[in-house]
Amino acid sequence: MQYVPHEYQSFATEFIVKNAISALFLEMGLGKSVTTLTAIDKLMYDHFEISRVLIIAPLRVAVSTWPSEIEKWNHLNRLSYSVVVGNEKERRQALRKKADIYIINRENIDWLVNKSGFYLEFDMLVIDELSSFKSYSAKRFKSLLKIRPNFKRVVGLTGTPSSNGLMDLWAEFRILDLGERLGRYITHYRNTYFVPDKRNGMVIYSYKPQDDAEERIYQAIGDITISMKSCDHLQMPELIMNEVAVELDQTDAQRYQKFKKEMVLTLDEKEIDAINAASLSNKLLQMANGSVYDENKASHTIHDKKLDALDELIEEANGKPVLVAYWFQSDLERIKKRMKVREIKSSQDIEDWNNGKIPVALIHPASAGHGLNLQTGGAVLIWFSLTWSLELYQQTNARLYRQGQKQTVVIHHLMTKGTIDEDVMKAIKRKERTQEALMSAVKARIGEEK
Repeated sequence: MQYVPHEYQSFATEFIVKNAISALFLEMGLGKSVTTLTAIDKLMYDHFEISRVLIIAPLRVAVSTWPSEIEKWNHLNRLSYSVVVGNEKERRQALRKKADIYIINRENIDWLVNKSGFYLEFDMLVIDELSSFKSYSAKRFKSLLKIRPNFKRVVGLTGTPSSNGLMDLWAEFRILDLGERLGRYITHYRNTYFVPDKRNGMVIYSYKPQDDAEERIYQAIGDITISMKSCDHLQMPELIMNEVAVELDQTDAQRYQKFKKEMVLTLDEKEIDAINAASLSNKLLQMANGSVYDENKASHTIHDKKLDALDELIEEANGKPVLVAYWFQSDLERIKKRMKVREIKSSQDIEDWNNGKIPVALIHPASAGHGLNLQTGGAVLIWFSLTWSLELYQQTNARLYRQGQKQTVVIHHLMTKGTIDEDVMKAIKRKERTQEALMSAVKARIGEEK
């Protein structure tokens, strides 16, 4: 296929070519893969600056998206690639294969660096979904940091750079520039831009940004960072966000509040308790959805209010395909028991959905957050269960609201009144505001640099 880049894609490609280190905060659907591959092709075969590239990506994206993009576009036919996934024997064979680009899933980084025994002669690194390296205590972060000095060129790609706030950025940029902009140590970053928030004596549980922290952080990373939003560069359809209130009856509402306060609940002659705050949060989310797990992982139904609301929304869709996001296994089982649905798990499921063969499809944000194109199959998404993760929330929404969508996209959020659902929605909106400020601060000024 002939590649005719949008102006923003040409801008982003040149940004990568001009900068040895670059962070591209590109919203979903802007074609970040072909943009980056075009830069790789130029650097390798026009400028002769690089010879071997390592691309790290989520598993599904590593297996499908990057290879298909290389094969899809005519101008990339000079690039050869090898996908380093599968069992250890298959990964070793893939590394032995002579190629320009080696594509590996992020879960195998520790193996590649510490266990494979291969001499890693890569000179360019591309991290797809840079935000997956936001935890500086994770194995993948520590392993990649070991070999980071070997690369003379690094590109970080993500649409959700600060899904949990500004603290996320330190680890991401530590990988990119080895600490040049935000400091080599997390303690230095915290002391420079944050102040203690929640604490108990000398023990600090959380930090909050100093008054001018956002502006100083954005200024520090601005020379190697650009952001682009779909709505600024693509003709996108209307997006309607809708919150659907679900009301508990008095008995269920009192039961919920009692458990929230006492952390103990008796159901079906079975005592259910929450042993800590994290457990309580999870169980309150389950209760808001209509059921709760006991210590043996058996699910106990409390109410069907969300299922009733889901029924109504599907009926209101009037035959249009509906995508339903769930979180807990108990939600999945109860929905499947209530109505005829199909989970999106395989490539055949994806194909059937996009061909309009699945009236109601179920999707789990953690397994389908990246790399799925579902926009041709429908335009209605219902969040049956909410998630605290801004990244998974935005990525799941982007399965429908992305380039190629022709219809108005409607995203419903089922929210049980007076429950933790309302807290989750507030947290998502708060995180979105922080990320929006970051994206605006490093926004690409296309047309100003000629």
